[in-house]
Amino acid sequence: MQTTTGGDVSSKFVEKSVHFTSLGCSKNLVDSQVMLGHMGLDGFKVTRDPSEAEVIIVNTCSFIEAAKKESIDTILEMADFKNDEQGNCQALVVSGCMAQRYAAELEAELPEVDLIIGTGEYHKIVKLLKTFEEGKLEAKSFVEIPKFIHTEYDPRLNTSPFYMAWLKISEGCNRNCTFCIIPTLRGRLRSRTVDSLVAEAQNLAATGVRELNLISQDLSDYGVDLDDKNNLYELLSGLESVEGIDWIRLFYFYPDELTDEVIEKIASSEKICSYLDMPVQHFSNEVLKRMNRKITGEEILTKVGKLRSRIPGMVIRTSIIVGFPGETEEDFQKLLDGVKEARFNHLGIFRYSDEEGTPAYRLKDKVPQEVIEERFDRLFEVQKEIARELNQEFVGRTIDVLVEGYHEDTELLISGRHFGQAPDIDGKVIINDTDGRVLKQGDLVKIEVSEVLDYDLLGKLV
Repeated sequence: MQTTTGGDVSSKFVEKSVHFTSLGCSKNLVDSQVMLGHMGLDGFKVTRDPSEAEVIIVNTCSFIEAAKKESIDTILEMADFKNDEQGNCQALVVSGCMAQRYAAELEAELPEVDLIIGTGEYHKIVKLLKTFEEGKLEAKSFVEIPKFIHTEYDPRLNTSPFYMAWLKISEGCNRNCTFCIIPTLRGRLRSRTVDSLVAEAQNLAATGVRELNLISQDLSDYGVDLDDKNNLYELLSGLESVEGIDWIRLFYFYPDELTDEVIEKIASSEKICSYLDMPVQHFSNEVLKRMNRKITGEEILTKVGKLRSRIPGMVIRTSIIVGFPGETEEDFQKLLDGVKEARFNHLGIFRYSDEEGTPAYRLKDKVPQEVIEERFDRLFEVQKEIARELNQEFVGRTIDVLVEGYHEDTELLISGRHFGQAPDIDGKVIINDTDGRVLKQGDLVKIEVSEVLDYDLLGKLV
């Protein structure tokens, strides 16, 4: 809700209100939350209604073509609120990956945009807005080689539900997969220290957060740019000690770096969820080689087998690209066979799209779009059946569920998630019988699962 804070009536920002739209991944969302934290210290109040806002910020994504289109559409939509009849916007700011990648093009083609801020400059938002307000900006775009990463000392407004938070442990990536533009947009790997991350986790726990989701561009490379005391094992041990944190979930861990030590850490921990986001992208060795992935399909299956044998009930999420340049029908069949053998609980399928600036853009033997669509559909149907079968294994079990609130369709049902369901991207647990108890957001309760509904589970409170 917009709040009037007073101030000099000659100022552009009389009421100091901001509307924020964060697009793309959870890593981008954390950047948005840090920006909001800095603005909050300067007196800005958040409004959900863009027509009320004096400053509108669009934190963009440009990972794939669909994300770029969504970013442009959102910028144009927000630009309408600079019209006095529709809104009160005095400054339209574009930040994030699209700003980093296409600053010159945005400046030339979207004169409505007042400020363009790259992925390494977002902490300067207040300073840049003040300079703009005073009419002293010497440029519109502020984009440099990304070097910044926030710490526990940066203010952060956690816009996620109070009981969960994303914890960004590093920024940038050193891998250089041929299909990926991220190293160009986010820079080289920059890890935060264990002490910094544990301190932020303690700050979050003090506000009621009980679920930490660890994110980065490459979790498996965490700490390689720091000393020996700052590694993933030490980080997980430190986070386990934080009072109030019940669940710790790991995202984007490359299979080639998955060690027995990490597997053992997950297996023996009471707080680290038996859940791993492990992007494999393909199972054909020929395609993996063209992707510049440092692993074979056989080695991926070995890693999956180790996880499953050491941690019964392990939930694994992965991502796959279909239609990579040069992908033959034989390659695709190897992909299908690998997915059938690995039996991932959750699988995100991406259609390959050419991205200028990536090595894959220059590869020949592009797969026709209609073939990509057909392969997408075939893989989707295979995975849908696997996910349904794996969910059936929960029927009759009693599991811990984190309550998220009423079901989106009716207040007669309660919605939540179990350890193997990440926020926003996996399924839900639908509670249809609370035995008269009133459940609140953030409660951790035990649910007996009775039924599978596609990707969701149905159960009652016990």
